[in-house]
Amino acid sequence: MNIGELAERTGVSIRSLRYYEQKGLLTPLRKENGYREYTPFAVEQVQAIQLYLNLGLSTDEISGILQCVLQNKEAFCKDVLPIYQQKLQEIDKQIQVLTSIRANLTERIDSILFERSLSGQEEG
Repeated sequence: MNIGELAERTGVSIRSLRYYEQKGLLTPLRKENGYREYTPFAVEQVQAIQLYLNLGLSTDEISGILQCVLQNKEAFCKDVLPIYQQKLQEIDKQIQVLTSIRANLTERIDSILFERSLSGQEEG
C-alpha cells in the first residue's frame, strides 16, 4: 500500500508517517520510482506507535521498545517496564507541580474576591 492508503487506514497524517520513518519507527520498502510501499504489517506498527505516543512516550523511547513489543508480549520486553516506571514518575512530578500552581491560583482568586467583598465591588 502507498503512504496515502496507510494514512487513511490508520487515521495518521502523511506528515506523521514520514516523521516516523525519519525516526526509524517505520521502514517502508521503496519501489523503483522511489515511492514508499508499505506492507499490511505497517498498520499494526503505526497503531503501536500511536498507543505509545498516547502514553506520553517520546519517539526515542518508542524506538527502543517497538520491535520487541511487536514480536512479543509487553511483559517479555525487558526495556518496557523501566520506561513506564520513569514516565509514571515524571507524571507524578508534573501532578505535584500543577497541584501547587492550582493551590496558589485558588489562594490568589480567593484573596481578590475577599478584598472586593470588603470594598463592596462586584466580580469582573
